[in-house]
Amino acid sequence: MANHIVKVIESNFINHDVKRFLVEKPEGFDFTPGQAVNLSINDPEWINELRPFTFTNQKETNNLEFIVKIYNKHKGVTNKLAGINKGDELILHNVFGAIHYEKPGIFIAAGTGITPFLAIFRDLYKKNKLRGNKLIFLNKTSLDIIAFNELNRMFKQDILHVLTREGVVGFKGKRIDRNFLIENIADFSQHFYVCGPSDFVEDILRILKDLGASSDSLVFES
Repeated sequence: MANHIVKVIESNFINHDVKRFLVEKPEGFDFTPGQAVNLSINDPEWINELRPFTFTNQKETNNLEFIVKIYNKHKGVTNKLAGINKGDELILHNVFGAIHYEKPGIFIAAGTGITPFLAIFRDLYKKNKLRGNKLIFLNKTSLDIIAFNELNRMFKQDILHVLTREGVVGFKGKRIDRNFLIENIADFSQHFYVCGPSDFVEDILRILKDLGASSDSLVFES
């Protein structure tokens, strides 16, 4: 796939360290919900610094959306993206990704690991096919939750928020471990979709397999 230079249409922080970018969508550009693209900043000093970011928009929309966690302590790409605004240019490189929707199941996400799932959820919700899926979403605090209102609206009672560093009424205040999964999942023969930091994904996959989940039913990326 050819590289595409695209202009930023909108750029805004959606919480204290996560920024949303709406950018131009090249003619004929396509992706599968759950996929990502290697992206760089159209600046001589940054043009070859490629980083993967997931599409969070529905594939039929006229523009592309990315939701990016900004790491201010690291003087890298996301720190530079913090200063990217409307009118600036990004470069879309190759599209890739292992996450894709197969059948109803349980989605388990940690932090920005929710991003590849957002395009899937929005697509299914639009088609009235989200029912039958459940989401377990792990974050440090309530202020870190991405798309909180939208996710609650789409999933209604089929969403479980887990906070690891904050005790809030209506939220589970613990980590997702073996006991947690046993307490909250009745059927381990269904499909599981897992995304988050690599250690988190490895731990969850190991536990799921140990509890009877088939390798063929696991869709994941870290």
